[in-house]
Amino acid sequence: MRDILIKKFVEVFGDADGAEVFFAPGRVNLIGEHTDYNGGHVFPCALTIGTYAVARKRDDKKLRFYSMNFEKLGMIESSLDDLKFDKSAGWTNYPKGVMWAFNEKGYKVDCGFDILLNGNIPNGSGLSSSASVEIVTGYILSEILKLNVPNKELAIIGQYSENNFNGVNCGIMDQFAIAMGKKDNAIFLDTSDLSFEYAPIKLDGAKIIISSSNKKRGLGDSKYNERRAECEEALKEIQAGMGINSLGDLSEDQFEMTKMAIKDENRRKRAKHAVYENQRTIKAVKALKDNNIELFGKLMNESHISLRDDYEVTGIELDTLVEEAWKIDGVIGSRMTGAGFGGCTVSIVKDDAVDTFIEKVGSAYKDKIGYAADFYVVEIGSGPCRL
Repeated sequence: MRDILIKKFVEVFGDADGAEVFFAPGRVNLIGEHTDYNGGHVFPCALTIGTYAVARKRDDKKLRFYSMNFEKLGMIESSLDDLKFDKSAGWTNYPKGVMWAFNEKGYKVDCGFDILLNGNIPNGSGLSSSASVEIVTGYILSEILKLNVPNKELAIIGQYSENNFNGVNCGIMDQFAIAMGKKDNAIFLDTSDLSFEYAPIKLDGAKIIISSSNKKRGLGDSKYNERRAECEEALKEIQAGMGINSLGDLSEDQFEMTKMAIKDENRRKRAKHAVYENQRTIKAVKALKDNNIELFGKLMNESHISLRDDYEVTGIELDTLVEEAWKIDGVIGSRMTGAGFGGCTVSIVKDDAVDTFIEKVGSAYKDKIGYAADFYVVEIGSGPCRL
């Protein structure tokens, strides 16, 4: 991969003098969906697929970007003097946003860059290609400019840039999972205070399979911000009679006792998902520690049902992938992952059922939806690095 990247960099930028190669992973969330902005727990892991980058600093303030995933767009140029969101700048708003956020957070970015990217995360799949671009950009700036920014801070800066530069009201999970990834471990993260622990994923005799619906989606143009606003309103209604900081502070019993404070039925359903999903995530990590993978899978299934019925973020594509998965012997658990409205599902499948899973789910999906899904048997990888 390194040789391919350098060769392309030379083709685009003329030479590779001073250029360095970097990588940041994508991520998948095993359980704990739409809890990260509700002060709850999440359980993501970094993947071995992600975003590769070749970068070098310049003597001027010019920024030149090129993506091997969007070759038709050619080189996109801008300047450090013009770090503002511009819809016509497309994907380059993500690295530009991180440069802007570095300056906002007191890390001085005072020279331009030539940056070439090549991601092998399926675009629009919900495996966090945007957060991967943000973290690889932050890592490039930290390393090349010798700013020594800790990886946890890179996650915070990445989220800050997406919220305040790109206008997507995302939580911290994606950037945190990518920046803090550890091979063969998922991250049990409490999003209320960013305390976390690594939990080894021992799937003896089973694999993680990502099923991509190939229905494209973008966080910014989905109903993501609407769901977030509904939860915020529900929280305010509960806070009128109870001193809590977030929906993640509530147990299931506490929620049931106070839910009628939420005036609107839809908001009540959204809040129920946030509370119950947080508790499911806590139970799922305990199940994993107890080596009870069957219970972990059952909680994954319950998570999908809640996302379908209470949070209403699944849609026919994701529901078809999950419901067909549930029919197959050897599927331990399956659920949508990511923001929803398209994107991917994540399934834990016994080794001897992997081929059957891909064949049968793929066939049923194409029959019902009219186009094919893609399947990825993935491994859990580490965080960003220099190659």
